[in-house]
Amino acid sequence: MDFSDLEKLASLSPFELKDALIQVAKEGNRSMLNAGRGNPNFLATLPRHGFFQLGLFAMTEAERSYQYMKNVGGFPQRQGIEERFAIFVHRNKDAEGVRFLASAVSYVRDQLGLSEGDFLYEMCEGILACNYPVPDRFLRLSEKVVGQYIHQEMIGTHPFAGRFDMYAVEGGTAAMTYLFNSMKENHLIKEGDAIALGMPIFTPYIEIPHLNDYQLVEVEIDAPAENNWQFTKKELDKLLDPKIKAFFLCNPSNPPSVKISDEMLAYIAGIVKKRPDLIILTDDVYGTFADNFVSLFAMCPYNTILVYSYSKYFGATGWRMGVVATHEHNIIDRKIAALPESKKKELDARYSSITTEPRKLKFIDRLVADSRTVALNHTAGLSTPVQVQMVLFSLFCLMDERDNYKNAMKQIVRRRKQALYRELGLPLPHDPNSVDYYHLLDGEKIIAQMYGTEVAKWAVKKLRPNEALFRIAQQSGVVLLPGKGFGTPHPSGRVSLANLNEYDYANIGKALREMAADYYEQFQAEMARRRANLKLTADDVPIGCPLCMVPPPPASGAR
Repeated sequence: MDFSDLEKLASLSPFELKDALIQVAKEGNRSMLNAGRGNPNFLATLPRHGFFQLGLFAMTEAERSYQYMKNVGGFPQRQGIEERFAIFVHRNKDAEGVRFLASAVSYVRDQLGLSEGDFLYEMCEGILACNYPVPDRFLRLSEKVVGQYIHQEMIGTHPFAGRFDMYAVEGGTAAMTYLFNSMKENHLIKEGDAIALGMPIFTPYIEIPHLNDYQLVEVEIDAPAENNWQFTKKELDKLLDPKIKAFFLCNPSNPPSVKISDEMLAYIAGIVKKRPDLIILTDDVYGTFADNFVSLFAMCPYNTILVYSYSKYFGATGWRMGVVATHEHNIIDRKIAALPESKKKELDARYSSITTEPRKLKFIDRLVADSRTVALNHTAGLSTPVQVQMVLFSLFCLMDERDNYKNAMKQIVRRRKQALYRELGLPLPHDPNSVDYYHLLDGEKIIAQMYGTEVAKWAVKKLRPNEALFRIAQQSGVVLLPGKGFGTPHPSGRVSLANLNEYDYANIGKALREMAADYYEQFQAEMARRRANLKLTADDVPIGCPLCMVPPPPASGAR
């Protein structure tokens, strides 16, 4: 790929453009800081220790069978597994992770009211990966445990009636892919339909509707920077249009990383009362980094599909683990039930290979079947070892009543943001709804804060698409993702506060400050040339002339 033509590169997805920026950043044997990547450089250790200890216990269970054969084991046995686990814990009580594992089993028994033996058996069989996922949507007890975690983190103390069903999937991106496909297959969306996107938003939500597979019409619901990245009532009122079939959004937003305010959550809930047919998909991957987070799934449970991923919060992007959740009674199932008879017969034929009563098949179970092109439904579901780790992550947080881990995660990203702004020389922006996993750096706003709006507007006019990003990469080795690819104002760059060390963010702040200073010097030089060409003296310049309204540069070392 030719990385020299900025105009052509402007059409790329931000994640593809990232490769070009990395190539530029690495030139000259410079150290490269990839601040555009969302992969965290921290992870939860204790539940991983528990996972590996569980693996050792499961191996002792497997090795109880076929002892007469070398390197061959059998399936774990349910009978007596509680006693054998107690012996394992006693023998290995000083090993890292064993105490956590014992506490987790106790919590499942004493707080969740589940069978200790059944749970241990499911965990051992799961971690050994000796069977297909049964049920295929989610292991039976695993769904109950993970459901408790999702309720705690996404719903909290908000009133919530009834149960919700979940499908364990390979992260948030898999959830997104499956949902688009299954919504189309079940005639919930079709070519030419309008869907609303809460902007800014994770790039694939913008790109997927344009594919030949869908060809949907996008209606933007803007959360502007000048409104602290919150939706306005005027924008949300677009959802009252019955032509809009669904509303897709990220909460907290990506990349501004701001959660929806309580006021706007309530306003959306009010719209849903007026539009009870509206389907909402809320992608709440970063909700666990927020203070007092409440999902739209809690506010509008019957209309909302929830997507959550464990990847970022637990530093587990390589595990590929997430969930899709729907209320047991939801508008999606009612919409399918209300389809014309011809469409129902079409769907009967589609799902008849997995059930004798296809019309009773819930949307979330259709989602499972569609993810494996229906006929391979029995092979669906997240791999069982990954489900086991998901369960242990969930129990780790459920037992952490003081939120020690949550507070540590928040502290890490917030300190990094402070370091960035300290070196940038600007006041740290404060927003009670900010989550700080990502941060959007608006080039125009930064230059305006440093040198005034005239300089900022001049700089923006001079910049070609993504020029600032390539310049930063070339001069400092810092890689940012373009904000424009997420539906944000241009020029801007997304910086992840999760994947570098604190001093790296200080260096990013320094690089941005130096770039702004360079543009200021260029502005001064151009203004000087204009004055010379016009042969104006100071006495000739009229009051208010923008050529003379140039603020002085900041004092050296200003903060």
